[in-house]
Amino acid sequence: MPSLKSHFVSFVLRYSRKKAFSSPENLRRWIAAARKTEDHHPPASLHQRLHIQTRTVDGFPVYEIAPKAGEQRRILYLHGGAYVFEITPYHWHLIADMADRLGYGITVPIYPIAPEHDFHAMFGMVGDVYRQMLDETEAEDIVFMGDSAGGNMAVVLTMMAAEEGLPLPARHVLISPGLDMSLSNPKLFEAERNDPWLGIAGGLEAIRMYSAGIDRSDWHISPIYGDVSVLPTTLLLTGSHDLLTPDNLIFAQKARDAGVEVEVVHEEGMFHAWPLIDMPEARRARQHIVAFLGENRSPVRQDGKTRFQAPSAEAAE
Repeated sequence: MPSLKSHFVSFVLRYSRKKAFSSPENLRRWIAAARKTEDHHPPASLHQRLHIQTRTVDGFPVYEIAPKAGEQRRILYLHGGAYVFEITPYHWHLIADMADRLGYGITVPIYPIAPEHDFHAMFGMVGDVYRQMLDETEAEDIVFMGDSAGGNMAVVLTMMAAEEGLPLPARHVLISPGLDMSLSNPKLFEAERNDPWLGIAGGLEAIRMYSAGIDRSDWHISPIYGDVSVLPTTLLLTGSHDLLTPDNLIFAQKARDAGVEVEVVHEEGMFHAWPLIDMPEARRARQHIVAFLGENRSPVRQDGKTRFQAPSAEAAE
């Protein structure tokens, strides 16, 4: 049963953030307001816990986060925000938690966002970040992690790297990713009613802003239509009250059918990107991530069943 705090957060989202995605006009107003207050810098409290360095790639900041105890592997974290909003303190606290608990270094590009920039600028920059990571770290020690739009970018970046012949990351962690940006699945209309945050009209406007005229069914925009066989072992977290979940479950089954190991956490009653919020369900989701990325992980069993069992395609029906 969803926690009281998750009900409270859902209520707040429905009567605040949901408005941003209710129409193209509202989304544009929210973007204009956000530009006056957005700040990509990590919260001051993180500097006390972690080593944080900053550099620039293609003129945009890249933060290198390392736990005080050192690092063994690296995560490329791609933040969400519908391609149009900047990284938030919620992202930073998740990143810090992962650095503390895993002991990994985490690379956080503050990539160019729309409408000021588009797909080509975004992937030009994060592609350069990944190439620089490969100069310093073996691909087998690199994980791509992303939430929402960042989850989409993680998958697309891997597909683009495969096309270019670059070494591919060892694992993906995808938190409420947007994997079919055509938003053409008729089941999304019912999902939209249950989602306290996202809306189709505003989502389509965000996609229009960043897609640089590329068709929404092109795999560069909607990686569900790409060659999923190139993807690494993947953990996908998605909630039953998330607009994107019907397509996420279809994607998971398509990847499994292509021979990719995909583990799905399908959390009942959860909304979009819930692992970023401090509440019981988020703590449980983060423990899934730590177990998945831990060196000596083994399947966690409960009531005689593997908790990482991926739903079948029928579950999306």
